[in-house]
Amino acid sequence: MISLGCDKNRVDAERLLGLIRSKGCRITADIAEAQVLIVNTCAFLNEARKEAIDTVIECDACRGGKLEKLVVAGCLPEKYVGELFPSLTEGDVFIGCADADALFSALERSYAGERVNAVHTGREWKGARVLTTPLHYGYLKIADGCSNHCTYCLIPQIRGRYRSYPMEELVEEAASLGELSELILVAQDTTRYGEELYGKNKFVELIQRLSALENIGSLRLLYCYPDVITEELIQEFARNGKLIKYIDIPLQHSEDRVLKLMNRKGSRKSYLELIARLREAVPGIAVRSTFIAGFPTETAEECEALASFLREARLTNCGFFAYSREPGTAAYRLPAQVSAREKQRRVRELYAVQRKISAQFLQEKVGTCVQVLCDGVDEETGGRFVGRAYWSAPEIDGKVYFRAPFAEQGKTYAVHITAADSYDLYGQTPDFEG
Repeated sequence: MISLGCDKNRVDAERLLGLIRSKGCRITADIAEAQVLIVNTCAFLNEARKEAIDTVIECDACRGGKLEKLVVAGCLPEKYVGELFPSLTEGDVFIGCADADALFSALERSYAGERVNAVHTGREWKGARVLTTPLHYGYLKIADGCSNHCTYCLIPQIRGRYRSYPMEELVEEAASLGELSELILVAQDTTRYGEELYGKNKFVELIQRLSALENIGSLRLLYCYPDVITEELIQEFARNGKLIKYIDIPLQHSEDRVLKLMNRKGSRKSYLELIARLREAVPGIAVRSTFIAGFPTETAEECEALASFLREARLTNCGFFAYSREPGTAAYRLPAQVSAREKQRRVRELYAVQRKISAQFLQEKVGTCVQVLCDGVDEETGGRFVGRAYWSAPEIDGKVYFRAPFAEQGKTYAVHITAADSYDLYGQTPDFEG
Protein backbone atom coordinates (compact mmCIF):
# COMPACT_ATOMS: atom_id res chain seq x y z
CA MET A 1 0.00 0.00 0.00
CA ILE A 2 1.05 3.55 -0.77
CA SER A 3 -0.83 6.00 1.45
CA LEU A 4 -0.89 9.70 0.56
CA GLY A 5 -2.14 12.73 2.46
CA CYS A 6 -2.76 13.41 6.13
CA ASP A 7 -2.44 11.34 9.29
CA LYS A 8 -6.22 10.81 9.30
CA ASN A 9 -5.81 9.14 5.92
CA ARG A 10 -3.00 7.09 7.42
CA VAL A 11 -5.40 5.68 10.02
CA ASP A 12 -7.83 4.68 7.24
CA ALA A 13 -4.93 2.93 5.48
CA GLU A 14 -3.97 1.09 8.68
CA ARG A 15 -7.55 -0.10 9.13
CA LEU A 16 -7.65 -1.37 5.56
CA LEU A 17 -4.34 -3.17 6.09
CA GLY A 18 -5.80 -4.73 9.24
CA LEU A 19 -8.67 -6.16 7.21
CA ILE A 20 -6.26 -7.45 4.57
CA ARG A 21 -4.11 -9.19 7.17
CA SER A 22 -7.21 -10.71 8.79
CA LYS A 23 -7.96 -12.39 5.47
CA GLY A 24 -4.65 -14.22 5.62
CA CYS A 25 -2.82 -12.08 3.09
CA ARG A 26 0.84 -11.18 3.39
CA ILE A 27 1.61 -7.46 3.35
CA THR A 28 4.83 -6.35 1.67
CA ALA A 29 6.64 -3.02 1.46
CA ASP A 30 8.29 -4.14 -1.79
CA ILE A 31 6.24 -3.26 -4.88
CA ALA A 32 8.13 -5.89 -6.86
CA GLU A 33 6.71 -8.57 -4.53
CA ALA A 34 3.10 -7.37 -4.56
CA GLN A 35 0.27 -9.01 -6.48
CA VAL A 36 -2.17 -6.30 -5.41
CA LEU A 37 -1.12 -2.67 -4.94
CA ILE A 38 -3.36 -0.16 -3.18
CA VAL A 39 -2.96 3.60 -3.55
CA ASN A 40 -4.78 5.33 -0.69
CA THR A 41 -5.38 8.82 -2.08
CA CYS A 42 -5.88 12.39 -0.88
CA ALA A 43 -8.21 14.85 -2.63
CA PHE A 44 -8.04 17.89 -0.36
CA LEU A 45 -6.24 20.18 -2.82
CA ASN A 46 -5.60 20.14 -6.55
CA GLU A 47 -1.91 19.37 -5.93
CA ALA A 48 -2.91 16.35 -3.84
CA ARG A 49 -5.26 15.09 -6.54
CA LYS A 50 -2.52 15.44 -9.15
CA GLU A 51 -0.05 13.57 -6.92
CA ALA A 52 -2.58 10.78 -6.43
CA ILE A 53 -3.28 10.35 -10.15
CA ASP A 54 0.43 10.51 -10.99
CA THR A 55 1.12 7.84 -8.35
CA VAL A 56 -1.53 5.51 -9.80
CA ILE A 57 -0.07 5.93 -13.29
CA GLU A 58 3.47 5.29 -12.00
CA CYS A 59 2.28 2.16 -10.16
CA ASP A 60 0.58 0.89 -13.29
CA ALA A 61 4.00 0.89 -14.95
CA CYS A 62 5.04 -1.81 -12.44
CA ARG A 63 2.86 -4.39 -14.18
CA GLY A 64 4.63 -7.13 -16.04
CA GLY A 65 6.10 -8.78 -12.96
CA LYS A 66 4.02 -10.08 -10.05
CA LEU A 67 1.64 -7.13 -9.94
CA GLU A 68 -1.85 -8.17 -11.02
CA LYS A 69 -4.31 -5.62 -9.62
CA LEU A 70 -4.19 -1.90 -8.82
CA VAL A 71 -6.70 -0.54 -6.29
CA VAL A 72 -7.47 3.20 -6.03
CA ALA A 73 -8.80 3.94 -2.54
CA GLY A 74 -9.68 6.84 -0.26
CA CYS A 75 -10.67 10.46 -0.75
CA LEU A 76 -10.12 10.80 -4.51
CA PRO A 77 -12.63 8.11 -5.55
CA GLU A 78 -14.88 9.08 -2.64
CA LYS A 79 -15.42 12.53 -4.18
CA TYR A 80 -14.61 12.13 -7.86
CA VAL A 81 -15.29 8.51 -8.83
CA GLY A 82 -17.93 9.58 -11.39
CA GLU A 83 -15.31 11.28 -13.55
CA LEU A 84 -12.34 9.24 -12.34
CA PHE A 85 -13.58 5.70 -13.02
CA PRO A 86 -14.03 6.13 -16.81
CA SER A 87 -10.79 8.08 -17.28
CA LEU A 88 -8.25 6.56 -14.86
CA THR A 89 -8.27 3.18 -16.58
CA GLU A 90 -5.04 2.17 -14.85
CA GLY A 91 -7.13 1.37 -11.75
CA ASP A 92 -8.79 -2.06 -11.61
CA VAL A 93 -10.81 -1.43 -8.42
CA PHE A 94 -12.04 1.81 -6.84
CA ILE A 95 -13.17 2.02 -3.20
CA GLY A 96 -13.98 5.05 -1.02
CA CYS A 97 -12.94 6.07 2.47
CA ALA A 98 -15.28 3.69 4.30
CA ASP A 99 -15.50 0.73 1.92
CA ALA A 100 -12.93 -1.58 3.50
CA ASP A 101 -15.16 -4.63 3.72
CA ALA A 102 -16.05 -4.29 0.02
CA LEU A 103 -12.42 -4.74 -1.06
CA PHE A 104 -12.24 -8.51 -1.41
CA SER A 105 -15.54 -8.98 -3.22
CA ALA A 106 -14.48 -6.18 -5.58
CA LEU A 107 -11.13 -7.92 -6.17
CA GLU A 108 -12.92 -11.20 -6.93
CA ARG A 109 -14.99 -9.42 -9.57
CA SER A 110 -11.84 -7.81 -10.94
CA TYR A 111 -10.09 -11.17 -11.23
CA ALA A 112 -13.18 -12.37 -13.11
CA GLY A 113 -12.55 -9.68 -15.69
CA GLU A 114 -14.45 -6.55 -14.52
CA ARG A 115 -13.24 -3.06 -13.72
CA VAL A 116 -15.02 -2.44 -10.45
CA ASN A 117 -16.43 0.76 -8.94
CA ALA A 118 -17.17 -0.27 -5.35
CA VAL A 119 -17.36 3.25 -3.89
CA HIS A 120 -20.09 3.57 -1.22
CA THR A 121 -20.78 -0.19 -1.17
CA GLY A 122 -18.96 -1.13 2.04
CA ARG A 123 -18.32 -0.20 5.66
CA GLU A 124 -15.33 0.76 7.78
CA TRP A 125 -13.22 -2.04 9.24
CA LYS A 126 -13.65 -2.26 13.01
CA GLY A 127 -10.95 -4.84 13.67
CA ALA A 128 -7.24 -4.60 14.42
CA ARG A 129 -5.08 -2.06 12.58
CA VAL A 130 -1.62 -2.53 11.12
CA LEU A 131 0.48 0.40 12.32
CA THR A 132 2.59 2.09 9.65
CA THR A 133 4.29 4.45 12.11
CA PRO A 134 7.37 3.56 14.16
CA LEU A 135 6.18 1.17 16.87
CA HIS A 136 6.47 3.70 19.71
CA TYR A 137 3.81 6.15 18.50
CA GLY A 138 0.52 6.00 16.65
CA TYR A 139 -2.55 7.99 15.69
CA LEU A 140 -6.10 7.58 16.95
CA LYS A 141 -8.79 9.08 14.71
CA ILE A 142 -11.62 9.99 17.06
CA ALA A 143 -14.10 11.31 14.48
CA ASP A 144 -14.60 11.63 10.74
CA GLY A 145 -16.11 14.32 8.56
CA CYS A 146 -16.60 17.99 9.40
CA SER A 147 -19.55 20.31 9.94
CA ASN A 148 -17.65 23.61 10.12
CA HIS A 149 -18.05 24.46 6.41
CA CYS A 150 -15.05 26.73 6.05
CA THR A 151 -15.46 28.41 2.68
CA TYR A 152 -12.13 27.17 1.28
CA CYS A 153 -12.51 23.51 2.30
CA LEU A 154 -13.79 20.41 0.49
CA ILE A 155 -13.71 18.08 3.50
CA PRO A 156 -17.49 18.13 4.22
CA GLN A 157 -18.09 17.20 0.58
CA ILE A 158 -15.53 14.40 0.70
CA ARG A 159 -16.02 13.03 4.20
CA GLY A 160 -19.53 14.18 5.08
CA ARG A 161 -20.80 15.68 8.31
CA TYR A 162 -18.89 15.38 11.59
CA ARG A 163 -19.29 11.92 13.14
CA SER A 164 -17.69 10.97 16.47
CA TYR A 165 -16.68 7.36 16.98
CA PRO A 166 -18.17 5.76 20.13
CA MET A 167 -15.93 6.24 23.14
CA GLU A 168 -15.85 2.57 24.11
CA GLU A 169 -14.64 1.64 20.62
CA LEU A 170 -11.89 4.27 20.77
CA VAL A 171 -10.68 3.12 24.19
CA GLU A 172 -10.66 -0.50 22.98
CA GLU A 173 -8.79 0.50 19.81
CA ALA A 174 -6.17 2.47 21.76
CA ALA A 175 -5.67 -0.45 24.14
CA SER A 176 -5.07 -2.75 21.16
CA LEU A 177 -2.23 -0.66 19.67
CA GLY A 178 0.46 -2.03 21.97
CA GLU A 179 2.91 -0.12 24.15
CA LEU A 180 3.01 3.45 22.81
CA SER A 181 5.19 6.25 24.13
CA GLU A 182 2.86 8.68 22.38
CA LEU A 183 -0.74 8.44 21.16
CA ILE A 184 -1.77 11.31 18.88
CA LEU A 185 -5.47 12.20 18.71
CA VAL A 186 -6.66 13.38 15.29
CA ALA A 187 -9.89 14.33 13.51
CA GLN A 188 -10.92 17.21 11.30
CA ASP A 189 -11.86 18.90 14.59
CA THR A 190 -10.90 16.95 17.71
CA THR A 191 -12.37 19.48 20.14
CA ARG A 192 -15.97 18.82 19.02
CA TYR A 193 -15.76 15.19 19.99
CA GLY A 194 -19.06 13.71 21.16
CA GLU A 195 -21.35 16.69 20.54
CA GLU A 196 -23.50 15.06 17.85
CA LEU A 197 -23.20 11.52 19.29
CA TYR A 198 -23.85 12.16 22.97
CA GLY A 199 -25.58 15.53 22.85
CA LYS A 200 -22.71 17.22 24.67
CA ASN A 201 -18.97 17.64 24.34
CA LYS A 202 -17.06 14.60 25.62
CA PHE A 203 -13.52 15.48 24.53
CA VAL A 204 -12.07 15.86 28.02
CA GLU A 205 -13.76 12.67 29.18
CA LEU A 206 -12.24 10.81 26.25
CA ILE A 207 -8.78 12.21 27.11
CA GLN A 208 -9.22 11.00 30.68
CA ARG A 209 -10.33 7.53 29.60
CA LEU A 210 -7.36 7.19 27.25
CA SER A 211 -4.95 8.53 29.86
CA ALA A 212 -6.01 5.72 32.19
CA LEU A 213 -4.72 3.07 29.74
CA GLU A 214 -1.48 1.49 30.97
CA ASN A 215 -0.13 0.95 27.43
CA ILE A 216 -0.30 4.68 26.60
CA GLY A 217 2.65 6.74 27.80
CA SER A 218 1.38 10.15 26.71
CA LEU A 219 -1.27 11.88 24.60
CA ARG A 220 -0.81 14.64 22.01
CA LEU A 221 -3.69 16.71 20.60
CA LEU A 222 -3.91 17.89 16.99
CA TYR A 223 -6.58 19.93 15.14
CA CYS A 224 -8.13 21.71 18.14
CA TYR A 225 -10.43 24.44 16.84
CA PRO A 226 -10.07 27.69 18.79
CA ASP A 227 -13.77 28.28 19.39
CA VAL A 228 -14.17 24.91 21.16
CA ILE A 229 -11.12 25.05 23.44
CA THR A 230 -12.98 25.17 26.74
CA GLU A 231 -11.76 26.09 30.19
CA GLU A 232 -12.30 22.43 31.10
CA LEU A 233 -9.80 21.39 28.40
CA ILE A 234 -7.28 24.01 29.49
CA GLN A 235 -7.48 22.77 33.08
CA GLU A 236 -7.04 19.19 31.86
CA PHE A 237 -3.73 20.27 30.32
CA ALA A 238 -2.74 21.77 33.66
CA ARG A 239 -3.49 18.66 35.76
CA ASN A 240 -3.08 15.63 33.45
CA GLY A 241 0.51 14.42 33.54
CA LYS A 242 0.01 12.21 30.48
CA LEU A 243 -1.27 15.05 28.30
CA ILE A 244 1.70 16.54 26.43
CA LYS A 245 1.84 20.31 26.90
CA TYR A 246 1.35 20.92 23.20
CA ILE A 247 -1.74 22.02 21.31
CA ASP A 248 -2.29 22.38 17.59
CA ILE A 249 -4.83 25.14 16.83
CA PRO A 250 -5.50 25.78 13.13
CA LEU A 251 -6.19 29.53 13.22
CA GLN A 252 -5.83 30.09 9.41
CA HIS A 253 -5.71 33.90 9.72
CA SER A 254 -5.69 36.70 12.25
CA GLU A 255 -7.74 39.47 10.64
CA ASP A 256 -11.45 39.63 11.39
CA ARG A 257 -12.65 40.44 7.87
CA VAL A 258 -10.74 37.54 6.32
CA LEU A 259 -11.80 35.16 9.08
CA LYS A 260 -15.43 36.05 8.44
CA LEU A 261 -15.01 35.36 4.71
CA MET A 262 -13.44 32.01 5.60
CA ASN A 263 -16.44 31.26 7.86
CA ARG A 264 -14.04 30.86 10.76
CA LYS A 265 -15.31 31.59 14.25
CA GLY A 266 -13.16 33.93 16.28
CA SER A 267 -11.18 37.13 15.90
CA ARG A 268 -7.68 38.48 16.32
CA LYS A 269 -8.58 39.62 19.83
CA SER A 270 -10.13 36.28 20.88
CA TYR A 271 -7.18 34.33 19.46
CA LEU A 272 -4.62 36.37 21.40
CA GLU A 273 -6.73 36.04 24.54
CA LEU A 274 -6.94 32.25 24.08
CA ILE A 275 -3.17 31.94 23.68
CA ALA A 276 -2.66 34.07 26.80
CA ARG A 277 -5.11 31.90 28.79
CA LEU A 278 -3.32 28.72 27.71
CA ARG A 279 0.09 30.08 28.68
CA GLU A 280 -1.14 31.37 32.02
CA ALA A 281 -2.76 28.06 32.99
CA VAL A 282 -0.09 25.79 31.45
CA PRO A 283 3.36 27.42 31.69
CA GLY A 284 5.60 26.34 28.81
CA ILE A 285 2.78 25.00 26.66
CA ALA A 286 3.72 24.77 22.98
CA VAL A 287 1.14 26.27 20.63
CA ARG A 288 1.22 25.26 16.97
CA SER A 289 -0.91 26.69 14.17
CA THR A 290 -1.43 26.87 10.41
CA PHE A 291 -2.27 29.89 8.27
CA ILE A 292 -3.51 30.52 4.74
CA ALA A 293 -1.94 33.31 2.72
CA GLY A 294 -3.55 34.93 -0.30
CA PHE A 295 -7.18 34.17 0.50
CA PRO A 296 -9.45 35.95 -2.02
CA THR A 297 -9.63 39.72 -1.37
CA GLU A 298 -6.81 39.54 1.23
CA THR A 299 -4.88 42.80 0.95
CA ALA A 300 -1.16 43.30 1.37
CA GLU A 301 -1.99 45.24 4.54
CA GLU A 302 -3.94 42.28 5.95
CA CYS A 303 -1.03 39.97 5.23
CA GLU A 304 1.27 42.38 7.06
CA ALA A 305 -1.25 42.44 9.93
CA LEU A 306 -1.01 38.63 10.04
CA ALA A 307 2.78 38.97 10.25
CA SER A 308 2.30 41.41 13.12
CA PHE A 309 0.02 38.87 14.82
CA LEU A 310 2.78 36.26 14.56
CA ARG A 311 5.26 38.62 16.21
CA GLU A 312 2.81 39.27 19.04
CA ALA A 313 1.59 35.68 19.51
CA ARG A 314 5.07 34.11 19.26
CA LEU A 315 3.77 30.65 18.45
CA THR A 316 6.11 27.70 18.85
CA ASN A 317 5.52 26.11 15.44
CA CYS A 318 3.67 27.31 12.34
CA GLY A 319 2.84 26.13 8.85
CA PHE A 320 1.86 28.48 6.01
CA PHE A 321 -0.01 27.58 2.85
CA ALA A 322 -0.95 29.48 -0.26
CA TYR A 323 -4.72 29.55 -0.73
CA SER A 324 -5.83 26.89 -3.20
CA ARG A 325 -8.91 27.76 -5.25
CA GLU A 326 -11.02 24.60 -5.13
CA PRO A 327 -14.08 24.20 -7.39
CA GLY A 328 -17.17 23.45 -5.33
CA THR A 329 -16.17 25.61 -2.37
CA ALA A 330 -17.85 28.91 -1.51
CA ALA A 331 -14.53 30.79 -1.71
CA TYR A 332 -14.08 29.68 -5.32
CA ARG A 333 -16.70 32.26 -6.37
CA LEU A 334 -15.21 35.17 -4.41
CA PRO A 335 -13.90 38.11 -6.45
CA ALA A 336 -10.39 39.53 -6.29
CA GLN A 337 -8.51 36.24 -6.39
CA VAL A 338 -4.85 36.80 -5.49
CA SER A 339 -2.32 35.83 -8.17
CA ALA A 340 -0.29 32.65 -7.67
CA ARG A 341 2.94 34.62 -7.66
CA GLU A 342 1.69 37.01 -4.98
CA LYS A 343 0.37 34.16 -2.83
CA GLN A 344 3.77 32.48 -2.87
CA ARG A 345 5.45 35.80 -2.03
CA ARG A 346 3.19 36.20 1.00
CA VAL A 347 3.89 32.63 2.15
CA ARG A 348 7.62 33.32 1.98
CA GLU A 349 7.16 36.58 3.90
CA LEU A 350 5.23 34.86 6.70
CA TYR A 351 7.74 32.01 6.92
CA ALA A 352 10.54 34.58 7.24
CA VAL A 353 8.77 36.19 10.20
CA GLN A 354 8.13 32.87 11.94
CA ARG A 355 11.67 31.65 11.23
CA LYS A 356 13.09 34.46 13.38
CA ILE A 357 10.66 33.63 16.19
CA SER A 358 11.49 29.92 16.02
CA ALA A 359 15.23 30.59 15.83
CA GLN A 360 15.09 32.70 18.99
CA PHE A 361 13.00 30.06 20.80
CA LEU A 362 15.47 27.30 19.87
CA GLN A 363 18.56 29.42 20.57
CA GLU A 364 17.34 29.80 24.14
CA LYS A 365 17.61 26.00 24.48
CA VAL A 366 21.35 25.99 23.73
CA GLY A 367 23.25 25.16 26.90
CA THR A 368 20.22 23.55 28.54
CA CYS A 369 19.21 19.92 28.98
CA VAL A 370 16.11 18.82 27.03
CA GLN A 371 14.08 15.63 27.36
CA VAL A 372 14.00 13.97 23.93
CA LEU A 373 11.91 11.02 22.73
CA CYS A 374 14.15 8.96 20.43
CA ASP A 375 12.55 8.25 17.04
CA GLY A 376 15.51 6.34 15.62
CA VAL A 377 18.74 6.95 13.72
CA ASP A 378 19.22 9.55 10.96
CA GLU A 379 21.76 8.32 8.43
CA GLU A 380 21.82 11.66 6.59
CA THR A 381 23.45 13.32 9.61
CA GLY A 382 26.20 10.75 9.96
CA GLY A 383 24.27 8.28 12.06
CA ARG A 384 23.12 10.65 14.77
CA PHE A 385 20.10 9.66 16.78
CA VAL A 386 17.00 11.76 16.04
CA GLY A 387 14.09 12.54 18.28
CA ARG A 388 11.63 15.15 19.42
CA ALA A 389 11.12 17.41 22.41
CA TYR A 390 7.57 17.81 23.72
CA TRP A 391 6.99 20.87 21.53
CA SER A 392 7.31 18.84 18.30
CA ALA A 393 4.81 16.46 16.73
CA PRO A 394 6.04 13.80 14.29
CA GLU A 395 6.72 14.85 10.70
CA ILE A 396 5.31 18.39 10.96
CA ASP A 397 7.62 20.05 13.50
CA GLY A 398 11.35 20.29 14.15
CA LYS A 399 13.65 17.58 15.50
CA VAL A 400 16.53 17.08 17.90
CA TYR A 401 19.63 15.39 16.48
CA PHE A 402 21.91 13.97 19.14
CA ARG A 403 24.89 11.76 19.74
CA ALA A 404 24.89 9.08 22.40
CA PRO A 405 26.68 5.81 23.15
CA PHE A 406 23.30 4.12 22.68
CA ALA A 407 19.68 5.18 22.37
CA GLU A 408 16.58 3.05 22.02
CA GLN A 409 13.66 4.02 19.82
CA GLY A 410 10.69 5.01 21.97
CA LYS A 411 12.76 5.87 25.05
CA THR A 412 13.31 9.38 26.42
CA TYR A 413 16.80 10.79 26.99
CA ALA A 414 18.23 13.92 28.58
CA VAL A 415 20.10 15.70 25.79
CA HIS A 416 22.51 18.58 26.36
CA ILE A 417 21.84 21.07 23.55
CA THR A 418 24.96 22.45 21.90
CA ALA A 419 23.59 24.14 18.76
CA ALA A 420 20.39 25.31 17.09
CA ASP A 421 19.16 26.59 13.76
CA SER A 422 15.73 28.03 12.93
CA TYR A 423 14.07 24.62 12.95
CA ASP A 424 16.13 21.92 14.71
CA LEU A 425 18.32 21.37 17.76
CA TYR A 426 21.62 19.49 18.07
CA GLY A 427 23.26 17.97 21.11
CA GLN A 428 24.49 14.91 22.96
CA THR A 429 23.69 12.86 26.02
CA PRO A 430 25.85 13.55 29.09
CA ASP A 431 27.56 10.16 28.80
CA PHE A 432 28.67 10.68 25.20
CA GLU A 433 32.41 11.09 24.68
CA GLY A 434 33.63 12.41 21.36
